[in-house]
Amino acid sequence: MATTTAHPTTPGTGAPPPPRRLPVPPLVAALGAVLLGSLLCGIGLGAAGVSWAQVVRHLGAGLTGGTISPDEVAAYTIVWELRFPRAVLAAVVGAGLSAIGVAVQALVRNALADPFVLGISSGAAVGANAVLLFGALGALGIWALSVSAFVSALLAMALVYAAARTAHGLTPLRLVLTGTAMYYGFSAITTLMVFTADRGEAARSAMMWLLGSLSGAGWSSVPIAAAAVAAALAHLLLSAGRLNALAMGDETAAALGVDAGRLRRELFVVAAAVTGAVVAVSGAIGFVGLMVPHVTRMLVGADHRRVLAVAPLLGAVLLVWVDLLSRVLLAPVELPVGVLTAVIGVPCFVLLMRRRGYTFGGGA
Repeated sequence: MATTTAHPTTPGTGAPPPPRRLPVPPLVAALGAVLLGSLLCGIGLGAAGVSWAQVVRHLGAGLTGGTISPDEVAAYTIVWELRFPRAVLAAVVGAGLSAIGVAVQALVRNALADPFVLGISSGAAVGANAVLLFGALGALGIWALSVSAFVSALLAMALVYAAARTAHGLTPLRLVLTGTAMYYGFSAITTLMVFTADRGEAARSAMMWLLGSLSGAGWSSVPIAAAAVAAALAHLLLSAGRLNALAMGDETAAALGVDAGRLRRELFVVAAAVTGAVVAVSGAIGFVGLMVPHVTRMLVGADHRRVLAVAPLLGAVLLVWVDLLSRVLLAPVELPVGVLTAVIGVPCFVLLMRRRGYTFGGGA
């Protein structure tokens, strides 16, 4: 005699029970601890052998202004000047891309959107390649690349905004279509620039930047990117309630007293500014802003208050480890960070899509 297995249902409805969500405070605390451990691993591990005792000693000397012996200058430089700022910048970039991924998906109401869907990253690439391939803005020295990438990102933002805006404001579909079109246009320009460059090494550097790399990280790169990410995250957390309303549609948002058009303009400016600041110091690192928001919703649900508390930490941990892998997998050759995020992100995203009961944008 055949038997059937009963599945639990919500009493009185016959529907499956709502998915269980992880409590946010302990999850945030756990991710914070994991992030600190990840930063230490990012500082202590690498192609050059540095003992953990040296790592602790040199971190202490750098943080307190202590002295080091002449024979330890090389190890101190590796720990304090190379690995530490790089690990911190990886965390900042990962947090920024994840937070902006959440914002962009709310902005265009498209679960497949990421920080680069607006065409800002490809616009920044034009400015960065102008420096790498043709020496533009050489008078700015070490700041030339970041300044050029950021300014061209802002110009791309203005162009996308002007092309997408109508008398009725910004609409999700027009933003996606305009951003996608601009992405291909700017990508064609950067490809042409690389193709016509007569310096092989410069072309290689440009390709590394286009695929995402933190090899040029230094303490000078951290403050501006960190300030932009922190300001954007604060704004998004304060706007989490409005983001929840926007996710339910413009009519529902209006009924709840949320001006959808104004909120979209705010999100567009925030997303563009942070994407420009992040891409200027790390290149175009894909998949983080697309994948992390979905993984976060799977863990804590679709409420933006919960998502924005967890996603930046999850993205920071992810990118610190991906950057570490990019340095050690084929050492001394360094892999582009964007290649590894794609290698990790594609199978994870496919598994997420196939996960029974998961709906993009909310359920798990």
